[in-house]
Amino acid sequence: MPIGKGSLFDGPLTSSGISSLWDPNLTVHTNNPDLTPCFQYSLLAWVPCIYLWASLPCYLFYLQRQKQGYIILSGLCRLKTVVGVLLWCVTWADLFYSLSGLVRGSIPAPIYFVTPLILGVTMLLATLLIQYERLRGVRSSGILIIFWFLSCACAIVPFRSKILTVLTEGEIKDTFRFTTFYVYFALLLFSLILSCFKDKPPFFSPSISVDLKPCPEADAGFLSRLTFWWFTKMAILGYRRPLEQKDLWSLNEEDSSRIVVPRLIKEWEKQREKAKQSQNVAFTKTTNAKVSKRRNSNEEAGESEILLSDQPQNQKPSFFRALLVTFGPYFLIGSFYKLIQDLLSFVNPQLLSVLIRFISNPSAPAWWGFLVAGLMFGCSVVQTLILHQHFQYVFVTGIRLRSGITGIIYRKALVITNSAKRSSTVGEIVNLMSVDAQRITDLMTFLNMLWSAPMQIILAIYFLWQNLGPSVMAGVALMILLIPLNGAIAMKTRAFQVEQMGFKDSRIKLMNEILSGIKVLKLYAWEPSFSQMIEKIRQGELKVLRKAAFLNAVSTFTWFSAPFLVSLTTFAVYVSVDDKNILDAEKAFVSLSLFNILRFPLNVLPQLISGLAQTSVSLKRIQNFLNHEELDPHSVETKTISPGQAITIENGSFTWARHLPPVLHSLNLQIPKGSLVAIVGSVGCGKSSLISALLGEMEKLEGKVAVKGSLAYVPQQAWIQNATLQDNILFGQPLDQKRYRGILEACALLTDLDVLPGGDQTEIGEKGINLSGGQRQRVSLARAVYSDADIFLLDDPLSAVDSHVAKHIFDHVIGPDGVLGGKTRVLVTHGVSFLSQADFIIVLGDGQVSESGSFSALLQQEGAFAEFLRNYVPDDENFQEEDSATVLADEEMLLVEDTLSNHTDLTDNEPVTNEVRKQFMRELSVISSEGEGPGRPSTRRRPVEKKALEPTTNHGELIQAETAEIGTVKLSVFWAYAKAVGICTSLTVCLLYSCQSAAAIGANIWLSNWTNEPVINGTQSNTSLRLGVYATLGLLQGLLVMISAFTLAIGGIQAARLLHSKLLANKMHSPQSFYDTTPAGRILNRFSKDIYVIDEVIPPTILMLLGTFFNSTSTLVVIISSTPLFAVVILPLAGLYIFVQRFYVATSRQLKRLESVSRSPIYSHFSETVTGASVIRAYRRTHDFMAISDAKVDVNQKSCYANIISNRWLGIRVEFVGNCVVLFAALFAVISRNTLNPGLVGLSVSYALQVTLALNWMVRMTSDLESNIVAVERVREYSETKTEAPWVISDNRPPPDWPQQGEVEFLNYSVRYREGLELVLKNLNLRVKGGEKVGIVGRTGAGKSSMTLCLFRILEAAEGEIHIDGINIASIGLHDLRSMLTIIPQDPVLFSGTLRMNLDPFGKYSDEEMWQTLELSNLHKFVKSQSKGLDFECSEGGENLSVGQRQLVCLARALLRKSRILVLDEATAAIDLETDDLIQATIRSQFEGCTVLTIAHRLNTIMDYTRVLVLDRGTVAEFDSPANLIAAKGIFYGMAKDAGLA
Repeated sequence: MPIGKGSLFDGPLTSSGISSLWDPNLTVHTNNPDLTPCFQYSLLAWVPCIYLWASLPCYLFYLQRQKQGYIILSGLCRLKTVVGVLLWCVTWADLFYSLSGLVRGSIPAPIYFVTPLILGVTMLLATLLIQYERLRGVRSSGILIIFWFLSCACAIVPFRSKILTVLTEGEIKDTFRFTTFYVYFALLLFSLILSCFKDKPPFFSPSISVDLKPCPEADAGFLSRLTFWWFTKMAILGYRRPLEQKDLWSLNEEDSSRIVVPRLIKEWEKQREKAKQSQNVAFTKTTNAKVSKRRNSNEEAGESEILLSDQPQNQKPSFFRALLVTFGPYFLIGSFYKLIQDLLSFVNPQLLSVLIRFISNPSAPAWWGFLVAGLMFGCSVVQTLILHQHFQYVFVTGIRLRSGITGIIYRKALVITNSAKRSSTVGEIVNLMSVDAQRITDLMTFLNMLWSAPMQIILAIYFLWQNLGPSVMAGVALMILLIPLNGAIAMKTRAFQVEQMGFKDSRIKLMNEILSGIKVLKLYAWEPSFSQMIEKIRQGELKVLRKAAFLNAVSTFTWFSAPFLVSLTTFAVYVSVDDKNILDAEKAFVSLSLFNILRFPLNVLPQLISGLAQTSVSLKRIQNFLNHEELDPHSVETKTISPGQAITIENGSFTWARHLPPVLHSLNLQIPKGSLVAIVGSVGCGKSSLISALLGEMEKLEGKVAVKGSLAYVPQQAWIQNATLQDNILFGQPLDQKRYRGILEACALLTDLDVLPGGDQTEIGEKGINLSGGQRQRVSLARAVYSDADIFLLDDPLSAVDSHVAKHIFDHVIGPDGVLGGKTRVLVTHGVSFLSQADFIIVLGDGQVSESGSFSALLQQEGAFAEFLRNYVPDDENFQEEDSATVLADEEMLLVEDTLSNHTDLTDNEPVTNEVRKQFMRELSVISSEGEGPGRPSTRRRPVEKKALEPTTNHGELIQAETAEIGTVKLSVFWAYAKAVGICTSLTVCLLYSCQSAAAIGANIWLSNWTNEPVINGTQSNTSLRLGVYATLGLLQGLLVMISAFTLAIGGIQAARLLHSKLLANKMHSPQSFYDTTPAGRILNRFSKDIYVIDEVIPPTILMLLGTFFNSTSTLVVIISSTPLFAVVILPLAGLYIFVQRFYVATSRQLKRLESVSRSPIYSHFSETVTGASVIRAYRRTHDFMAISDAKVDVNQKSCYANIISNRWLGIRVEFVGNCVVLFAALFAVISRNTLNPGLVGLSVSYALQVTLALNWMVRMTSDLESNIVAVERVREYSETKTEAPWVISDNRPPPDWPQQGEVEFLNYSVRYREGLELVLKNLNLRVKGGEKVGIVGRTGAGKSSMTLCLFRILEAAEGEIHIDGINIASIGLHDLRSMLTIIPQDPVLFSGTLRMNLDPFGKYSDEEMWQTLELSNLHKFVKSQSKGLDFECSEGGENLSVGQRQLVCLARALLRKSRILVLDEATAAIDLETDDLIQATIRSQFEGCTVLTIAHRLNTIMDYTRVLVLDRGTVAEFDSPANLIAAKGIFYGMAKDAGLA
């Protein structure tokens, strides 16, 4: 390219004044390199311009869509613009100078016109972009930063070249161009510096947010985003103190559920529309075809429907497509980054090849080596930055997906029909939300490997072929053979996982039942039997775990040995094929680094395929759920209705599911406004179904339902939210203090508030666990009353409360003079006494109205209703006369006992029919990740006294906060785990790992020596020996890894067995008071989550940590031994690494904890919503609940997002340390080139190239181990709690036939529930003779139940003794005592398993004896009717039996044991009157000669007893025969009078 004299760069010109574009002698083969002036002034100057113009169209398109508002012209922006204009002026000054040359007659070369023109226009474009970005609200421009950086980088060459020229020639040839260039360079540098600063925030932003803690990412500049520098503030905060929820930043607007969920729903609706249209088209076509053939309309419709059902594939909307459209575009940006990163990963092996060649060539100029080292470093840094941008996009897509899927499932769950609900239990739907959504999210990370892995494999093989020729195919063949092996291992592992999940599920389920019924186990002394059951399941679980661990060890062996075997095969074939094939350093180490690149895609592919299979199953499950039928919002007419009526049904037939027969049929009802209508009928006749039909919850087959006005609904089983008592009553309505107080009083809740620790601000646990059944029902009623609706649907609200409370509520709320006096009330009831006050009674029978009319009219009709009334009214009529003063006193006492005594707490008070709720608890305990944080509500058991509970909970919190921060606690925990694994095992594993590292280093040093072997006559000698030793060392390495994996697996399983056994043994021996103050969810979490971590998370983490640790160490050893200079930088690099690691670990651990703590509320709120869906719909609050759910998801995603960023932040910093290792390894190799051979350089640099990944994983594994080892601490904490007295005292066992008489004596006996509480029984002195029948009565809270608990030593004496047949019960073992007494508890508790197991868990009795007791307890007809007989499977909690049947099973247990002393805690509301009579009769006949102590709630059952004990406030008030007590006219007389018996 000709250049005229006096050019801008007075570089060395040829004699003719012509400079060529490229001159190797000037640029490459010299110790002082330079580019030709022509190259500098053309291509080099154009590079930044080409970049800016090329990226312009895409960038303008992006800016067009950017709606951030505009930025007011700031000083910074003005300065940027001025510098841009100056640059344009300087470049065009050059242009005009060239033009003036034309005038002067010297003709400059065309390049002097072209380059200034291009540069000038580009500078103008950059200046305009600065202004356009300002108008679009862009505060920091990545495009321009890169442009200014490129411009500076390209100007550095002429900068140096120009100075060199002046120095050699001693003068400046062209002063004007010389000056303009340096002005130009200074301005470029200034522009680069200015572009690194960000502008002010936009002025008018359409999405202006009033966020209290906005995410700094939105305001971060380009460089800060690129390096995730904006996260540093949180890393520092997390290092200083444990992070809390309030420290987290809000989610970015576009990641929040508010934006994501509607977008996904919109796309899903489009898919549904499409599917509907294709369905309609198919339907029309088939119908038209039929119409033309035949005219029979019925047949047509039928056939076209059949035809449609044959083509389901056309009809189903695709959820996958909806996800693709919603989240695909954002994900593709990440894929683009991945593509660049993959291509860059192949640059370093090529540079390594150049470096080795450089070392082999002593005459090469030194700057080549420095350039290669610099390029290696630069390439690694760019790779790091781009890889983490890719991960950022991929992970953010993942969290958006999770938000979207959770939101759409939540919304669907609120509207599915009951039949759909039956096909998907709460547990299953929660699984869709947690497991399936998580699976899809997890796949996002690997999804790009679908195209990236094949691409990497193809590229690697191509470069290997270039290096080693066809021999590479041998290695590739081996790889392909390994893929099915890896696949088979993955499949087998999956099968083991499924099997193990089965064991785990059944173990947790049984454990959940044990915790729910722990009191019954203690009363019956059944703990050993249940312990054995758990241990048996655990053995099966550990067996599968052991198999999986061994399989894992094999896969570790293949993972470690595969790359080695592949390189071995390749090298062996290469040197064997031809003697002339020399394995030199370049070939060997470049091939090794390429094989290392191959390792990842090859191992990921099988996992990816199995992951895809799983995800497609998850997608199908979610899609099927989203395609469930929805409730018809128009099934109940709300607009028009006959005048004067509130509810009408005309000829209505209703069913729970289309394929089931109708539950209600031919219904005709008219309920006038303002009337009180009672609905009565036998169990199962459809009373609750009628209420559901009015709510629109059932499927209407025919007829018309009209309801005019707003609804309030009180379900039969009170639905209580996990919120404060006040929130439960207000239910989203504003607080009106006066009305609120009035309603509390009417619903008899004021006394409860005095007892609850925080009054109406007390937080109610999940499903209302810290309220009694009666309290829950009253809260549910108060909610309805407060809603001030027009129509009240009350489904048996009085069944769970005591009779006098029921009367109070009826009089003050429901009845004619109650708060709801003028409203329309539909009351389902079993209580006979209130019927006379109803305006109208509807009697249901078999789903139809059998009778209806007013009370008096029905009595005159002499129908079934009248007969039923005559049988049962005498018993119940009594409490109509009860005066309200007694009611209130009673109610107050009742509440006190509700809170203190625990006799109602064997299971939930009401008959539970929803198996799902317990199933869900199991699911939740497995899902909920980490401990009980502030957001983790206690599960299932109600704490007896909340005040005593609070300190314990806080204490739990404190312990966790300590372990999160203080290192010393950590070491003791690590030591405890090492001891559980076995000290010898632990040391062996470490020793094996160090041997493996030594073998690996040995193999590579051997290879390095091999490559340095001299070449004689074109061949190397000893190749077979070299190959043999190399192979031996390599295989030894794999073998040692496998053995260490085996050893660790055995140790890990040993630790898991030991820790679980200790925990279980301790929990079985824990006293009842421990269970009263510790929520079952917390204990269950130890058995599920923490044991899972010990079983499956800690061992692989340790394995990975050891692997990366020894890998990193061996890298450093190799680099130092080959280039000792490297030791100089080791300390600063290690310092930087440890510094970053400490910051990250502290922050990351806490973020993980916050993430898991905030995850459980999503699922518990969801399960709560599903259980209460009908209530939420009835009160029309679905939208509020969706918003609550979205908020909970967002809170969880906040910590997720921070966690993702913390990983990116760490990755970039740690990889920078790794990149520095690469830089210094290469740099020092170049410096010491004269003392090094190519083999050593290849060895040291190829090791350095691997270290980045190892260092990164080492930090993560350290963090994971620190987070997870807490599980060991938590399990240990609950393995060392206080235990109860020994079960058997071998030196002091009672005689086998004890007690013979059944005489019970209390001597000066006092007891309290727990340390620090008041005495509940005070100085009791009484004696019950053998064979006596004693009734125990007293106002609620008098200590009746406590007395029975003392007999069984559930409560231990504060002072005094109890003697049975003369033996002090405190002196014998607990099981010797408890197995000799029998109790029929108030609430029947059954366990899932066979009926035989429920009657006799130890297998002591014969079938004949069991059948006999079943006959006596009136169960044998039912059991005979079951095909399995005694092996009839009871479901969890015995929920496939009615409450009455469950009570009879408890009676059968007592009859089987037939001990001399029977304690009967009489059942109250749970049982119908007939069953109760039956139980009483059986006890009278079967326990004739035994001592019977009965806690009586209904006096008529004990009027024929020998004596009656009246307790009052923990002391004996009266003790005599019933007749004498009535004559004495004391407390008992008052009670009998109230009951109409005196």
